[in-house]
Amino acid sequence: MLPLRRRQRRRGGLGVPGAVVLLACAAACALAEWAPAGRASALSAYFGTKSRYEDVARLGPGLSAGPPPGPCAPLQLVALVRHGTRYPTAKQVRRLRALQGLLLRAGPPGPGLAGALARWPLAYEDWMDGQLVEKGHRDMQRLAARLAARFPALLTPRGLARVRFVSSSKPRCVDSAEAFARGLWAHLHPGRPVPEPADMEFGPPNIDDKLMRFFDHCEKFLAEVEKNDSALYQVEAFKNGPEMQKIIKKVAGILQVPTSDLNADLIQVAFFSCSFDLAIRDIQSPWCNVFDTEDAKVLEYLNDLKQYWKRGYGYAINSRSSCGLLQNIFQHLDRAVEQRQRSQPISTPAIFHFGHAETLLPLLSLMGYFKDKEPLTAYNYREQMSRQFRSGHIVPYASNLIFVLYHCEHAETPARQYQVQLLLNEEPLPFVYSPETFAVYQELKDHYGDILQGCHSDQECVLPNINITSDEL
Repeated sequence: MLPLRRRQRRRGGLGVPGAVVLLACAAACALAEWAPAGRASALSAYFGTKSRYEDVARLGPGLSAGPPPGPCAPLQLVALVRHGTRYPTAKQVRRLRALQGLLLRAGPPGPGLAGALARWPLAYEDWMDGQLVEKGHRDMQRLAARLAARFPALLTPRGLARVRFVSSSKPRCVDSAEAFARGLWAHLHPGRPVPEPADMEFGPPNIDDKLMRFFDHCEKFLAEVEKNDSALYQVEAFKNGPEMQKIIKKVAGILQVPTSDLNADLIQVAFFSCSFDLAIRDIQSPWCNVFDTEDAKVLEYLNDLKQYWKRGYGYAINSRSSCGLLQNIFQHLDRAVEQRQRSQPISTPAIFHFGHAETLLPLLSLMGYFKDKEPLTAYNYREQMSRQFRSGHIVPYASNLIFVLYHCEHAETPARQYQVQLLLNEEPLPFVYSPETFAVYQELKDHYGDILQGCHSDQECVLPNINITSDEL
């Protein structure tokens, strides 16, 4: 039998401390009048990686392109999916608690916004630590149902045994994979009780951290970026720059606390408090009323700077460390092409990988997407207002990158029989070398040939040896 906390988390519940949280939520709802209708939605475009999927993805009929022209049928779907909506991490909860303590030390709550913020209950606890929430389960179930409806030839009741699931070991990813499996099974077996994922045809997800958390296994990335204090120099410089200092002074005035008691990290977690309450509990908290859209743009840029320098184009190793994942995707596609050429059934018509924003962003950077002409720095905020690299529009909760391989009859040449389409958050993604949304598979392989043939993640991630001779000592 599963431990109590684990069983409750699988149901999307709150666990033993949940009663306290529910009481806090009730009080929060009573205070929600401090956030006028529509204010949170105005800020939602700037929440970065804490963005809700539905605020970013264009969901609805008639928005997405179908198969390529001519008699073409999908052969295989290879998907990378970020986990669904989650709780704050323990680190974020500690900062939220510090912010609440700062307000309470300022004195008894009075009238106005500052008083409402002081009375606003902290509904998150350390044990939640990034776990998937009820909304996150729904994110995955609905995505599964939409993909099953869109690709009925690949996702069929009889073909479920050949569908594969791969996941990061993090509970929010494993739970996302299981919620997706439930949604897929329910869509394909309407009206029937949904079994546990372990009892479904495709079984539980395969845990593969080397594939889905490649950044944890890359010594060069860990040494030069993750554990290097100077790697995020641009982020720290922006925290101390005029744009952030202006917001710190403004918020200090609203909270009625000394400016010296605040810093950029506390301001950012206050902004995220608005996003957490909106995404997790669908509540527009008074924290949403502290910031206007100009503040939100600055705070979004702060988040994007971190993602750019730690996961994107800031350092080559960020993306190069993901080449094993790109190679793995093309290996699946290659196998499907070979099986079709031999008139064999496709062994795995759909493969779903569940990971993190940190899984998707490096891969998209490796593929050349969302690259601006100039790098994002602490000093070109105004010049980057129209930047392509906006992490919230690329990797919100439940974001997904999907490779769809098609076989087209009566093609002009054998190579043109195999076409591929990329979908980002369920929308066609043009290729970096072409504005088209379909490409000949071999041409796509040729474009990434140097990476597919010449990038070896084990070698990319080796730290260079530094030999010091006795003459240099």
